[in-house]
Amino acid sequence: MTILETQAAAVKAASRRLMTATMQEKNAALNAIADAIIARQGEWLEANARDLAAAKADGMRESLLDRLALSEERIRGVADGVRQVSALPDPVGQVVKSILRPNGLRIEQRRVPLGVIGIIYEARPNVTVDAAALCLKAGNAVLLRGGKEAFRSNKAAIAILRDALESAGLPRDCVALVEDTSRQSADEMMDLTEYLDVLIPRGGAGLIRHVSANAHVPVIRTGEGVCHVYVHAGADLDRAADILYNAKCSRPSVCNAAECVLVDRAVADRFLPMAWERLKAKAVTVHGDPEACALLPQAVPATAQDWDTEYGDYQLAAHVVAGLDEALNFIAAHSTGHSEAIVTEDYTAAQRFLNEVDAAAVYVNASTRFTDGGEFGLGAEIGISTQKLHARGPMGLEELTSTKYVIYGSGQVRE
Repeated sequence: MTILETQAAAVKAASRRLMTATMQEKNAALNAIADAIIARQGEWLEANARDLAAAKADGMRESLLDRLALSEERIRGVADGVRQVSALPDPVGQVVKSILRPNGLRIEQRRVPLGVIGIIYEARPNVTVDAAALCLKAGNAVLLRGGKEAFRSNKAAIAILRDALESAGLPRDCVALVEDTSRQSADEMMDLTEYLDVLIPRGGAGLIRHVSANAHVPVIRTGEGVCHVYVHAGADLDRAADILYNAKCSRPSVCNAAECVLVDRAVADRFLPMAWERLKAKAVTVHGDPEACALLPQAVPATAQDWDTEYGDYQLAAHVVAGLDEALNFIAAHSTGHSEAIVTEDYTAAQRFLNEVDAAAVYVNASTRFTDGGEFGLGAEIGISTQKLHARGPMGLEELTSTKYVIYGSGQVRE
């Protein structure tokens, strides 16, 4: 067996104990994790400082450095998130439906853990704890493989988590970190069908597409976010400018940030200059089509590639459309199915947008930045699924379970 296979086998063995853990045992472990994160935050911050120094030396851009960085405030937020997960209802054992058959069989469909979840992700050390907490609450063991940029941070976090699990009476191997951050280790994880029940990639489009195309372990795609804000002719333009600014600039590196604005021709001459007055505060580069460039001299000409680019930075594509039909067709052609928004006071237009846009989250008069497990009341989330099987949208606890049928009989035999 390879080193990774040996590690995955240990996680698989630990999952058998975890899947039978009571809600009280899991909650005690999660609270122990939250306490340990605060008590040992100095270790995590010191490791993160070394990751940040290395990333800066390698020329990592500011928006990605922000995703990598930890602080005392962010660590408190992570610990609070773990406690929030602890306080959520336990999905394991919930009866989804119960059927009494004419022959006397009582059939129940119950929620059960998925088993062992593998997660491949990039430079966000908070994901290490968020993902582990959600997996543990849903009765799943987890094998984590982070990016090289956050290796020291992830290793420190995992040490804290494993010690806390052991102190709470659960196996350390319920959570494990793949310490090899090479592409080879990611490729090897994709073949661990004997040990992993599902694989979740979290990161840029390149990582997600590579895992989806090459994995033999079942994959849940998350995070590809070419999100649009469509400013309809019936929009309140001040409101639209505020929504666009928030969707693009509040945290441009995350997957629910807007990457493209569509503007009805009827209001483009008023809206684009108004929007620019807000966007220029963050020095946003606008990649515009010819009409947008004519109305916004600060814009640079867009290329065909811009309509499909997840910038993850202070950059925004802008396209002027004739109306709702063209906007719907454009989104259908270029959306990744994450989050799409319309700004309008026109009820009919809003309902058409909601009904016809095929995405995990569709908004009327609100920022796409709300697509998040916490904002949706789910607690922390494992990611935003952009596919339709087995889950879609923010993946909270229920989405980290499967079901099985439990049948009670009294001697029935089938004729």
